[in-house]
Amino acid sequence: MFPEKIRSGQSGILTYGITPPKATTMPERVAEIAGRTLQRLVPLDIDALIVYDVQDESARTSAERPFPFLNAPDPYEFASQHLQALDIPKIIYRPAGKFTQEELAAWLQGVAAANFHPVFVGIPAPDYPVKTSLPEAYQLWKKHEATSVMGAVTIPERHAVLHDEDKRILDKAASGVSYFVSQCVFNLDYAKKVVEDLCNTCREQQITPPTIIFTLTACGSEKTLHFMEWLGIHIPEAIKADLKNADNMLDSSVKLCLDIAEELATFCAAQCMPFGFNIESVAIRKDEIEASIYMVNEISDMLAAKGIRQAIALNEDKTNHADLSYPQRTI
Repeated sequence: MFPEKIRSGQSGILTYGITPPKATTMPERVAEIAGRTLQRLVPLDIDALIVYDVQDESARTSAERPFPFLNAPDPYEFASQHLQALDIPKIIYRPAGKFTQEELAAWLQGVAAANFHPVFVGIPAPDYPVKTSLPEAYQLWKKHEATSVMGAVTIPERHAVLHDEDKRILDKAASGVSYFVSQCVFNLDYAKKVVEDLCNTCREQQITPPTIIFTLTACGSEKTLHFMEWLGIHIPEAIKADLKNADNMLDSSVKLCLDIAEELATFCAAQCMPFGFNIESVAIRKDEIEASIYMVNEISDMLAAKGIRQAIALNEDKTNHADLSYPQRTI
């Protein structure tokens, strides 16, 4: 189970990340979307499902948002009402600063009762009025630490500028955070530098490092590529040029993500770092969704071949469980 793997520092964890349907979606359509999501995810060899909280980050930058912001339902409510048939742990994102301590305490009670696990994230903009700080949220979680594991976010791009992500991670780990989900990784060097510096700091301080789960996502259009950059994801110029000039950007991005996963798996295994991967699927295009499913299966097989993850054990071949229109394409 996911909590046990996190607590024991096992590598090879696989998660899948989604967002709820937009808030204006009619209830019957929400149920339909949830049903299709379950159909895709039930056969997958994943340890947990991440359900993101959607925040408007427009105030964070003066650059125009490539896509309009659309509100989405509370991820805990969406998961508890529509995704319980998926019998794996759910990881629910929550911006602590938007809620009072009383509200967060009540929310944590419901999350714990549902056997879900929180990831507390920061505020959407620096000048946002904070009702509960992250340290205060971590303290509220302590009541549930016997049955829950708490996560946080790590941003390799921030480490490239401030050079203190290792210290940020360990400060949060000292408050009870036991795993970190990264921002989407397109700059392999940035991700490796976080791992290297964190391992060095852990060795110096003689402490056990927490798990890092690296997020990977496919990109099928230049507009999506631009949106990723707007979100603060660093895409090296050479990679950006390769994707833009590719005959099929989606296929090229999938190959890039799989290469990044394999290199990070090899690098982390040689370091001190327990690690895993989160395949993010927040697009509505069918081919991008299919690409994310393909990536989960390929990364699972890669980790099993390296002896990092136990191979999937299903009564039927796993390729019988999903739409194969994407894997049949040339990658």
